[in-house]
Amino acid sequence: MAKLYFHYSTMNAGKSTLLLQASYNYRERGMTTLLLTAAVDTRAGAGRIASRIGIAEDAVAFGPDADLFALVQDQGAGAACIFVDEAQFLTAAQVWQLARVADDLGQPVMAYGLRSDFRGELFPGSAALLAIADDLREVRTICHCGRKATMVVRLDTDGQPLRQGAQIQVGGNESYVSLCRRHWRAAMGR
Repeated sequence: MAKLYFHYSTMNAGKSTLLLQASYNYRERGMTTLLLTAAVDTRAGAGRIASRIGIAEDAVAFGPDADLFALVQDQGAGAACIFVDEAQFLTAAQVWQLARVADDLGQPVMAYGLRSDFRGELFPGSAALLAIADDLREVRTICHCGRKATMVVRLDTDGQPLRQGAQIQVGGNESYVSLCRRHWRAAMGR
């Protein structure tokens, strides 16, 4: 029975690396995979999943209006596994579409994304995945103090923590730092 998986973490935990490695493992055994990524994230180029350690693959970019069930039927028929990077950018409806891929098409779906934003609030896609995914897997990274990082701080151009702003701002190490809750609270003045 195929399942919907959600691998979640903070920034810089290696989620994209794990996704690319898992897809490679399938292909190494002669199976096909379908890689999807949010169109809003163009840091590695449009329709491209890249890891900070230098590996990358082309992917199908999706926007908030895409019907992912139909997309998988059209472009992923016969794929042994469907991989979704930047899953926090999914809509709740798209999460349900991916659940249908697992339930009705029998294709496992591995979604990788952030659990919460810099304000400590769930992304809509992450909230829906936490609610309905068959299997939740935390990808761990560490705070500068050595504790498990569970939060992320967004930095301004001077390296100072931001306390408000739009939920979505795509960026990397120049914009975000992963912290334990205690150090996140200190940085956010809470």
